[in-house]
Amino acid sequence: MADLNLNFLESIGALITESHVVYTSGKHGKSYVNKDAIYPHTELTARICQAMAEPFYTTEIDAVLAPAIGGMILGHGIAAALSRHQKKEILSVYAEQTPEKSFVIKRGYDALIRNQKVLVVEDVLTTGGSVRKVIEVARTIPCEVVGVSALCNRGALTAELLGNVPRLQSLFHIQLEAWDAAECPLCAKKIPVNMSIGKGSKQA
Repeated sequence: MADLNLNFLESIGALITESHVVYTSGKHGKSYVNKDAIYPHTELTARICQAMAEPFYTTEIDAVLAPAIGGMILGHGIAAALSRHQKKEILSVYAEQTPEKSFVIKRGYDALIRNQKVLVVEDVLTTGGSVRKVIEVARTIPCEVVGVSALCNRGALTAELLGNVPRLQSLFHIQLEAWDAAECPLCAKKIPVNMSIGKGSKQA
């Protein structure tokens, strides 16, 4: 997987730099991880899922759990890669966000992972809020969270910050500078917000 690097991400439009982006948090920045540019490419997505699964090949896992919508595609692919390597079926389930911005595991998935060993999957870790909530709800079922596998850690998060999980693995680590809107140097220079990505796309 040596060719899965930041230059490669930039070449396919999955890493956008030298722009003016508004993140989901409301902060502004110059760069953006556009994971939606990855998912239409099935072979590439499969390779990424394999690379995200590899650090957990020797970990006992019964199911992969992802927050909807972001981690669902990755979760399914990672579960498939783990199943092939461990020569057993590893389930892929997801948690759904409630109107109150918490998470719930329903559709019978909670029964499937009860008392099981679960790997939590996410696409981009920024504050880690979604993953922490998914881990919390999973532990109440209960099930054992054995680790977190992320596509990109852009918030310098640690296993401890995500709820003291045993292990955190990220395929990419990217430090993206961000500013409050009132302090944004790009706004001060009157550089227009990119309305095609991030929170800007919801305002277009």
